Amino acid sequence: MTHTETLTRYVANFVDELVQTGLTDVVLSPGSRSTPLSMTFAEHEAVNHWIHVDERSAAFFALGIAKEQQKPVAIVCTSGTAAANYYPAIVEAYYSRVPLLVLTADRPHELRNVGAPQAIDQIHMFGQYVKWFEEMALPESSEAMLRYVRSKAARAFYTSLDHNPGPVHLNFPFRSPLIPDFSLDHLWGESSDRSFHHAYQGERKVQPELIGEIKERVDKHQKGLIVCGPQTDRDLPVAITQLARHLQLPVLADPLSQVRSGQHEKDHVIESYDAILKSPTVREQFVPDFIIRFGAMPVSKPYWLMLQDHPEIEQYVVEPYEGFREPSGNAASLIFADGKHFCDTWVNHFESSFFDVEWLKKWQEANQLAKATLIENQETTLSEGHIFTEILKSFPEEGSLFVGNSMPIRDLDTFMLTTPKSIRTLANRGANGIDGVVSSAFGAAAHGEKVTLVLGDLSFFHDLNGLFAAKQFGLDLRIVVINNEGGGIFSFLPQAEHKNHFEPLFGTPLALDYSKVIEMYGGQYEEVATWQQFRDSIGRSSEAKGLSVIEVKTNREENAAWHRQKWKQIEHALLER
Repeated sequence: MTHTETLTRYVANFVDELVQTGLTDVVLSPGSRSTPLSMTFAEHEAVNHWIHVDERSAAFFALGIAKEQQKPVAIVCTSGTAAANYYPAIVEAYYSRVPLLVLTADRPHELRNVGAPQAIDQIHMFGQYVKWFEEMALPESSEAMLRYVRSKAARAFYTSLDHNPGPVHLNFPFRSPLIPDFSLDHLWGESSDRSFHHAYQGERKVQPELIGEIKERVDKHQKGLIVCGPQTDRDLPVAITQLARHLQLPVLADPLSQVRSGQHEKDHVIESYDAILKSPTVREQFVPDFIIRFGAMPVSKPYWLMLQDHPEIEQYVVEPYEGFREPSGNAASLIFADGKHFCDTWVNHFESSFFDVEWLKKWQEANQLAKATLIENQETTLSEGHIFTEILKSFPEEGSLFVGNSMPIRDLDTFMLTTPKSIRTLANRGANGIDGVVSSAFGAAAHGEKVTLVLGDLSFFHDLNGLFAAKQFGLDLRIVVINNEGGGIFSFLPQAEHKNHFEPLFGTPLALDYSKVIEMYGGQYEEVATWQQFRDSIGRSSEAKGLSVIEVKTNREENAAWHRQKWKQIEHALLER
C-alpha cells in the first residue's frame, strides 16, 4: 500500500468516527501540514466545515458554536505557532467547561529539534488546560491501526463531554506527501450506526436521605438564600424556582443563570441583588444564615464581599460533577449531583420548611425599590446601563444575548430585569478575558440563532479579525459597541485616583474610526448620539441581514458618576423604607 493510501485511510477513519460519535462542526485554519485533516473534513458530507484564517479567532468561533450547540466542536490547524494561537480559547473552554476537540498537525519525529521550519514542541503544549492529550501514532493502514484511530476519535469526543466538559488535544505527526486520495474504494472504512466506543450517560442522582440531612441542618435557621450563578442547563431554572416556592426563599439570579428570562415563575427571583448589596450598610441587613448555590460563583462583587465578611454563613454548593468553585475561601458542603434532580427530590420528598416569612418579603420589597430606581431614565444623554434596558425592551421573543466582560457584563447584571421572553445569555466568563468575544458571538450565531452582542470598544478592538466571519459565512449578528474610549471599568477602581498614570496605563484611549473596519467587512454601521437614534437603530438592526454594528459613544467619567448616583439613590431608598 502506498504512503498516500495509508495516510488517506488513517485520517478518513478518524474523521468518520468523529461523525459517528456526533460531531457536526469543525473550524479549519489553512496550513500545509494539516492538509490531510482539513481536506478530509471538507470531503465528509456530514460535517459543517468553517474556514477561519486567524487561529485565535477560529478557536473562539468554535467555542461560540460549542456554547450554543452544547456539544463538541473540532478545530484544526497546522504545526508551529498556529497551534499556540489557540491557547486563549482553550483556557476559556477549560474554565467555562465547554467541549472542544483540538486537532493540531505536527512535523514527524525526525524533523523535531533539528532546526526544521515551523516545528515547535507541541507535546502537552496546552498543559493542564486540556482534559486529555494524546500524541497520535504515525499513519498506518493495518486493520489494527484503523481500529486504533477510531478508538482515539471516539475517546476524544466522549472525554470532552464526560463529567465537566472541556477541551482535549490530539497531536498528529504527518510525513509528506500530504494530499489524500479520495478516489479510494471504501474510503470511510467500516462505518456503522453507532460509535466505536458508544458511551451512555446516566443521571447524577442524589438520594432523598442526603436531602433530608441537609434539610435538617438548614431548618435550624430562619434566613436562607438560593443562589444561581452562571450555568447553561436549560431545565434548571424551572426546578430552582419551584424549589424556591416550596421553601419560600428568595433566589439571587445571576444574569448568566438563565433564571431571569423564560416562562417559569419568577415571584421569588431577586434580579437586583447586586444593586441592593452595593452599600456595606444595607448589605449587613441582608446577611443570610445559609446559602444553597447552583452554578458558578455569580458575577456580583457585592455578593462575594458579603461572603468574605461573613464566613459563618453555611454554604451548600450543588455541582453536577466534581469541582471546587468556591473562590471566597469559606467552608462549604459540596453536593455533586444533577441540579434539577436535587431540586425535584427536595420538592417531591419533603414538606416545606418554616423559615422567616418576613425575610422573603424584605428581599422582594428591596428588589422592587431597586428596580424602580434602576429603570428610571430622565437622562437626555446616553447612559451605558440603560443601553441594556433599551435593548431588552425591543429584544425578540427568542434569541441570545452575548455580553462582553468588564463593564458590559456588570451592567447586564444590574439592568437585566426578569422577562417572559426566552433570552439566552452567554459570555466568556471562564477566564473573564476580553479577547475573542466577537468570534464567539459569531460562533453562537453560526446555526441561525438570533444573536445580539454587546461589548466595549477595547474588547471590540481585540477581536476585529473575528468580523471576518460575517464576510466569509454571511452570518447575521447585531453588535452594540459601547465606546467610552478605553477601559471604562478602571474608572471605578482605585487606579482612577492616580491621574499621572491612569490614561496611558488603564484608560488606554484608542481614537479609532470603526466605521472603516465595518465597511471593510461588508457590514452596516451606525453611530448614535441620542436615545431616539438608538431606539430607531436597534429597531432597524433587528430586521437587518449580515453584520450590523451600532456604536454608542459615552464618557468614562460621566458613566462612573452616573452609576454611583444610581447606587446612592438605591442605598437611600432602602435605608429609609
